[in-house]
Amino acid sequence: MRVVLAGGGTAGHIEPALALADALRREDPGVQVTCLGTERGLETRIVPQRGYELALIPPVPLPRTLTPRLLTVPGRLAGAINAAAAILDRTQADVLVGFGGYVATPGYLAARRRKIPIVVHEANPRPGLANRLGARFTDHVAVASPETPLPHAAVVGIPLRREIATLDRLGMGDKARAHFGLRSDLPTLLVFGGSQGARSLNRAIGEAVPQLRQAGIQILHIVGPKNLAEPEFTPDDPAYIMLPYCDRMDLAYAAADFAMCRAGAITCAELTAVGLPAAYVPLPIGNGEQRLNADPIVKGGGGLLVEDSELSADWIRANVLPILGEPERVAQMSEAAARMGRRDADVALARLVAQVVAQSPGTHA
Repeated sequence: MRVVLAGGGTAGHIEPALALADALRREDPGVQVTCLGTERGLETRIVPQRGYELALIPPVPLPRTLTPRLLTVPGRLAGAINAAAAILDRTQADVLVGFGGYVATPGYLAARRRKIPIVVHEANPRPGLANRLGARFTDHVAVASPETPLPHAAVVGIPLRREIATLDRLGMGDKARAHFGLRSDLPTLLVFGGSQGARSLNRAIGEAVPQLRQAGIQILHIVGPKNLAEPEFTPDDPAYIMLPYCDRMDLAYAAADFAMCRAGAITCAELTAVGLPAAYVPLPIGNGEQRLNADPIVKGGGGLLVEDSELSADWIRANVLPILGEPERVAQMSEAAARMGRRDADVALARLVAQVVAQSPGTHA
């Protein structure tokens, strides 16, 4: 089976694509996977690291508003479609699987031109422009949320890395805390803001650290590589661990009893998959999709929600500190979060892709 994945640009597009690639490879070690990307995206680093071929096409970011740049889009898009079509020809692709983002639009249009089957995966409740387009070209649409308004949508969840999907969080707790130099006998709060950190979270937790530590709570704080000077309060305390970046988020999740974080689709999917309750702080910009990601988890009892503008040390002391002081409540919220999670989305999507290929006549341009 020859599969082309179109999911470059951000980690939210790349990680599910690579989780699918891993699942396909486990099912069939001979599968050929090629990832479409651009020279601007994170995929230039992540995809080769994971052992997959990366084929670059020209980036065609679409303006969100009517600007003179809009006039340049048709010509640039035509070039990207031709480049994507050439990759489909070279790889003799049996299927194109798109995850949204810049590379998905030319990928979908090229696959349609070549009459190659298309599978669309949408991680967010509000689909982006690329996937709204792609869903018009296929009956095979996989979504993470039942609220996603795309035709022919089947709910499969978000494909996750195996180290997250298979994590025994409670069983790994002591080992994970030892990895970070944390004590095994104290409640642990994990604070992170995505791969680049989040300044509002950093400031609020920095101001709340003294009260949290006084209450016997230890903190694992991933500030982001650009925010090493934050928070201004950096105590000399072995129970406050500050890291610029963490490449073992599975261990960070296992070390924690509760998290405070943004509400990106991948973050919400990972936390519910491992059963870690959280205080979600949706990104205050964009189309409000992060709040939509967190809402079902909060309503199901697996987390809290606070607007970025309302997040403060006082809010943490009033809302997070009491939860960490009640092990039974932490356990109840953990169970509620786990009920919202799905660990097998990678396998479900891989089976859908294999089914689409099996039912296709298999013609190539």
